[in-house]
Formats: sequence, C-alpha cells, structure tokens
Amino acid sequence: PPPTRRRAAALMLIQLPVARAHLAGRRRQTLVSLTGVVLGVAFFLAVSSLMRGSEQDFIKRLVDNSPHITVSDDVRRPRTQPAERRWASGAVKIRNVKPQTETRGIRGYREKLALVEAIPGLRVAPVLVGSAVLTFAGREEGVTLSGIVPKTMKTVSTIQDKMIEGSLDALEVNPNGIVIGIGLAEKFNLGLGRNLTVVAASGASRAMKVVGLFRTGNASVDETQTFTLLKRAQVMFERPNRVNRFLIQLDDAYAARAVAQRIEDATGDKSVSWVEASEDILSVLVVRNIIMYSVVSAILIVASFGIYNTLSTIVLEKTRDIAILKSMGFHARDVRLIFLFEGGIIGVIGSLVGLALGAGLMHVLSLVQIKPPGVSDKVFLPIWWGTQQFVLATDFEMTSCILAAYLTARRAGRVHPVEILRGAA
Repeated sequence: PPPTRRRAAALMLIQLPVARAHLAGRRRQTLVSLTGVVLGVAFFLAVSSLMRGSEQDFIKRLVDNSPHITVSDDVRRPRTQPAERRWASGAVKIRNVKPQTETRGIRGYREKLALVEAIPGLRVAPVLVGSAVLTFAGREEGVTLSGIVPKTMKTVSTIQDKMIEGSLDALEVNPNGIVIGIGLAEKFNLGLGRNLTVVAASGASRAMKVVGLFRTGNASVDETQTFTLLKRAQVMFERPNRVNRFLIQLDDAYAARAVAQRIEDATGDKSVSWVEASEDILSVLVVRNIIMYSVVSAILIVASFGIYNTLSTIVLEKTRDIAILKSMGFHARDVRLIFLFEGGIIGVIGSLVGLALGAGLMHVLSLVQIKPPGVSDKVFLPIWWGTQQFVLATDFEMTSCILAAYLTARRAGRVHPVEILRGAA
C-alpha cells in the first residue's frame, strides 16, 4: 500500500487504544455521558413512537370511518350562463335568475360509475342521501336516510363491522327494512324487528322494519344516520334511477387527492378527497410533530453536552500527553481523530443500549390500557414500530456526539507542544 495509507493504518492502531484509555481513565464522567446518551435515545424512541402512533391511529380512524373520496351531484365552480358565454364582455349582467327546477342527482350515474370502477386500486359504492323524519309512538326525529347497495357498501365502509345486531345484508331480504344507530334506538326505545314510520322530505311516508343496529362510538352518527335499500330510497325521495353520492375507498389512501382530481376531470362532478376535507386537522398534526421532535431532540442535545464536558476535561488533563504526541510527529488532524473516536465510541455504545432500552419502553407502553372519559371500552396506547424512528434517533444522536467531540478535538488540535513542554520543564 502507499505510504500515506500505511501511516494512517499505523496511526489508527495507536489512536483507538489511546481513545479507550482516555475514556477508561475517567470512568465516572464517561458513565454519566453514556447514561445521558442511552436515556436520550430511549426517551426519543418512547415519545416519538407514542406521538406517531397516536397520529397514525387518528388518521386511520379518520380515514376508515369516512370515504377516501366523495363524489357528489355538484360542481366545484358554478356553470357559466349561456348569456355570459355569448356576451362575455357585455355591459349588461343578468342577476337573480332562478334556476330551472330539476331532479337532483349525478347525471348518467351508471356510465360515470362504470368509468370510476375502471380505475385500478379503488372500490366504489353508489348512494342516495336525503333527509327524513322517523316517527314512533308519537315521537319524531330528523335523520339522514342513505339508500345503499349492501354488497358495495361493505367494500367502502366499516359500518358492517360496527353492527351489534342484524346486518346490512338483511336489507336485501326485506326491501322495507332500515338499519339505525344504537343512539337512535335508545331514544325511541326500539329493538330489532320493531316497525316505525319514515317520512321523506318529498312527503312520501312508509312503515319500515328495523333489521339492524350499529354502534360507531360517534354520537352524532349513532343518533342521526340510517340506511335502507337504494331502490327504496329512490322511491321515497322521488328520484328514480338517481344517486347523489359515490363513496370511494382506495388501496392507497394517500393517493386520494390525485385520484379525486382525475375523477372530477373525467366526470365533471365535484370530487372531494379526505385530505382536502381534513386540511385543517392535518395542518395541526404537522405543527404537533414539529413540537414533538423539538422536545425529544432537546433531550439528545442535552446528552451531547455531557459528552462535550467529559472530553473537555480529558483535553485539560491530557494536555501534556497531547503535546508529547505532537512532538513525536502526530499532526493536529491525528490528535483530533483521537477525540472523534472517543465521541464515536460513546455514541455507538450509547445508541445501541438506548435502542434496546427504548424498544423495551415501547413494549411496556403498548401494554398500557386506558379508559377515556365517556368511553365504555378500554383502549391500548397506540405505539408506532416503524424503523424510521430508530434510524432517526441513531442518526441524530451520532451527529450530536460527533459534533460535541469535534468541538473538543479542535481545541486539542491547537495545542502547541513547545509551549506546553517548556512550561512543564
């Protein structure tokens, strides 16, 4: 090998033992620094996994309990009136023109439904949503009545998993069946198999039988949401062969914005993704993550100050030794490398032990059960086990250790052997 490589290899055989000897000579301070790194990495993992886990759980609940994309019988921008198209720069404007009364719904929904179904990686269900009033034993309650096809609804909604009695499939057997939330059932003191009267906004009235009860845990949904067969809803709302919603679920929920734009361009109907509908919530999560990482990073920075203190003390105590090494032919960069090795040793050992301790803390936290106020069931703390946080904790800690060691190494590299040895003499 070239002389430069031979010299570097020979120096490394000296530098590593010197670095270990320095750390072993200050065992108490080294142990304190090492403990700071271990605890910093462990708490970084515990806090970040808990925060990221709660974020993932929140988004999962937000996404799973609502469609990834909702296509409605609306347009994002009002249609341009014929007079405006004909005389775009005209001096006269027509105002307060009442639109022509029409049957609302997605026009040509079957063709548009086929167009959406042709897009890979999604599932879609046609729905007709309207307002209705439930009447039972002299009590009335306004609800949202959704006409669905049970087979397709089960592919885009978790409502079937929330059923506590009956099922959505029971609607296929009983065309006059209705599925209601447990909150609404308790208000009316209803049970499975009971009959009630449903009056639609159009004025149509029909006696319907309760064939299913669900509980989502969301009071507003459990008390106001109801489901019936699509064909029955079309008759009651006087909208034959019409729907006013496409509910869409994607294999990749984070592709919702792009797919929604594609559907809107193809159909002309307003398509809103869950990302667009929840922009304010997602922006809050971003701020929350910034605060979280700032706090846990501060722990690691504090640990790096312990390393800086330890190495600075070593430099003060070993000034004469450094001077001797430089007088023997060591360059300033060679001396700096010794202290960089010391910071690296503390960082590597502290990170490995900290990762193990952090994983243990994460496991303990994952076993903790809590019962939030107003909730009947206990829930586990959500913990995120992604490898990203392990890599991030290690990278950040190693960077902090090397930086602390470098600041000390610069100081050691500036030692002048003649002045030190002359003063010692």
